[in-house]
Amino acid sequence: MSGVGERLRVAREQAGLRLADVASRLRMQLRVVEALEAEDWGRLGAQVFVRGQLRSYLRLLGLPESLADTIPEATQVRPPELTPRTYTPPMQRMLDKAMGRAVYVVITALIVVPVWVATRQHVDDTGEITASLGVLGDEAAPAQPVGPRPVTASLGALPKRALAPVPAAEPAARDQAGRLTLRFSGPSWVEIVGHDGRRIESAEVPAGQQREFATADVHRIVLGNAGAVEVLRDGVVQDLSEFRRSNVARFEVSSDRGFAPVAE
Repeated sequence: MSGVGERLRVAREQAGLRLADVASRLRMQLRVVEALEAEDWGRLGAQVFVRGQLRSYLRLLGLPESLADTIPEATQVRPPELTPRTYTPPMQRMLDKAMGRAVYVVITALIVVPVWVATRQHVDDTGEITASLGVLGDEAAPAQPVGPRPVTASLGALPKRALAPVPAAEPAARDQAGRLTLRFSGPSWVEIVGHDGRRIESAEVPAGQQREFATADVHRIVLGNAGAVEVLRDGVVQDLSEFRRSNVARFEVSSDRGFAPVAE
């Protein structure tokens, strides 16, 4: 039986399609289509990435998609795993949260303690003046008939109403603007390219991992097995359905807080 690449070429020629026609219909680069027919898997990256493209080609030509499982494992290329520069250790995040709480406690103390001291001193001074007036009245003033007490005296006898402490401002939430987060619920191939064309990260990421980048540094993103990747911009989950083809998502990070298709 011929190899999968040869079967692709024969089926394409029988369908009257050129390599450029296949690349246009599948939204693939021409070099990717050529590499699939030549079975040059090493040019295409990780296994999950290659099989997704190969299944799309087989589906287009009406061939069994199970042929994608015949790729030899020995031909797969695993790029070295890179650690993003923007990764924040868990201890650093815990320290930042503790510092925020400490600032909240200090601000509350600076507001409440002076108010409490001023209120206590005002109550003590009022009590001393009232007691002195009572002693003078007993010694010097003639006996007065019993009658209703003056309004001012009644008001003075009322307990002083303590001033309610001014509520302190809530601690400012951690600013997540300008952050791009990738969460992986399954294995995926990821390629992050900067504005200068430099690859920030190119690796096969296992399930359960998370990557975080500064949005201003990222220009283009390619995700293999995109259905297993959750993309958040400024903490908000983004919809990648319009950029996904054959479970591979390609999109550019635009400056208007959104994503855009990759320019061909």
